Parts: sequence; C-alpha cells; structure tokens
Amino acid sequence: MSRLSRSLRRIRDRFRTVRRLERIPSQVLPVVSSYVRGSEYAARWSAAAPPADDADSPRRSPNPLWDYFSQHTAGPGLWKWEHYFDVYHRHMQRFVGRAVDVLEIGIYSGGSLGMWQAYFGSQCHVHGVDIEPACRAYAKEEVTVYIGDQADRSFWQQFKREVAGIDVLIDDGGHTPEQQTVTLEELLPHLRPGGVYLCEDVTGLENRFAAYAAGLVNQLNAHTLLPGEELKSAVTPFQQAVYAIHFYPFVVVIEKQLTRPAEFVAPRQGSEWQPFL
Repeated sequence: MSRLSRSLRRIRDRFRTVRRLERIPSQVLPVVSSYVRGSEYAARWSAAAPPADDADSPRRSPNPLWDYFSQHTAGPGLWKWEHYFDVYHRHMQRFVGRAVDVLEIGIYSGGSLGMWQAYFGSQCHVHGVDIEPACRAYAKEEVTVYIGDQADRSFWQQFKREVAGIDVLIDDGGHTPEQQTVTLEELLPHLRPGGVYLCEDVTGLENRFAAYAAGLVNQLNAHTLLPGEELKSAVTPFQQAVYAIHFYPFVVVIEKQLTRPAEFVAPRQGSEWQPFL
C-alpha cells in the first residue's frame, strides 16, 4: 500500500471514530470513502499521454499576461507559477478594457500590481493588501494599499466599508488554509455579480482549504425537485450567488453568477421518446 493510500485510509478511520463520538450522519462515511477512492485512483494514474508539444502550449496562444511576465526582466519582482497564466487569462479576459476593481492579497515586491494594470487597462484600479507596512511604498493614484492581516475578520470589515465592491480577487497572501478560508468567507459575498475569485498556491495532499472548497462544491450540487410536469429544481441562495467552482493545479477559482437564477429547469425537446421510464 502506498504512503498516500495509508494516509487517506487514516483519514477515513478518523472519520469513523468521530462519527461514533459525535453521531455524524451515516451518509458522510460513503462520501469520505469516495474521496479516498478518487484520490487513490488519481495517485495510481499511469495512462499514456502524447508527448508535449511546445507549439501547442496554452502560453503560446495570445496571452498578454504571459507576454508581460516573460518580458519583465527588470523592476519590481514578479514571481508566479508558469501554468497560472492560462488560468488567469481564461477567467479574467472578459474584464479587459472595462472599469474594474482588482484586489490582490500579497503584494510582496510589487511586480504583479503593474501587471494587472497593464492587462486590464486604464480603467482598472488595483487594491493591494499586505501584512508588511513597507508595502505602502507601492501606493499611487491607481493603486491603493491596505496593511492588515487577511486572517483578521475586523480588517476585512473595515476594508468593505471603504471599498464598495470587487470584480477580481487574487489571494496570493499567506497561503495557510485558515487565512484563505477567512478571506473567502469575508469577501466572496463582497464580490460583484459576474466577479471572479482566485486562490493561489493551494498545494499539498490533504490540503484543508481544498477540502473546504470541495465542501462548497457539495452545496453547489444541492438538488430539490419541485412539483409539476416540467422537471425543475429549487435554487439555494448559494446557487443563486455562485456560478461555477474550478480546480486547477494549485489554484481554486470561483465565478459569481451574473444574474440570479430563480430555478433550474430541464425542458424536454423532441417528439419521440423511448418508454424506459
């Protein structure tokens, strides 16, 4: 048995113990077992893949963010995983050239502040958050800097009183699950309709923030059939707010709904149906 398998089975065993002690509903254990099964399947993955062709790399397609990054050889430091740039452009390009409020948590050496401005255009305002007071030096007319701890809910309460809304949020801050969770809980409701939230550096097996985000997916799949001839499901407040949740290597992306659906509907089209039901 692999080290991963042993570790995941320990998680399942701990859930069994907790269930005995706290009377967790019985449907939880099959979910944990499925989590273990999926993780083990991915760990065993050995399907043959075609050799990588650099010409077909996502970064070779037009991507102004990648162009900026690869050409940024001097000036404020900019440090990102290469595969992030395809994720950025996929989810952010619809904001380019628009009036957009961007929040980046984790300023560090300030290089990404300029990248966001160059990418989104002249109508972009960047709000940078860092725990290091020296980062105030990066403030200017189109960049506002806030100094605070992203795990401090009172800091975010003050931030939300000062900033009416955010369109794009990039969490590249402290990277601990608690910091990431508090930030999401405080700011996801503050994200405007159609907005995008990205949490970077969600790394490592058994990552607690990844597990938290998977719990959000569970609620995204809530399903309550409504009476009537047409197939309909009620929409929860969470489903009205959240359009999609995406998992990438080291990144979680959440997209807000642009409009609030009243219900989910599955209409039938066509005139010939098999009598299976």
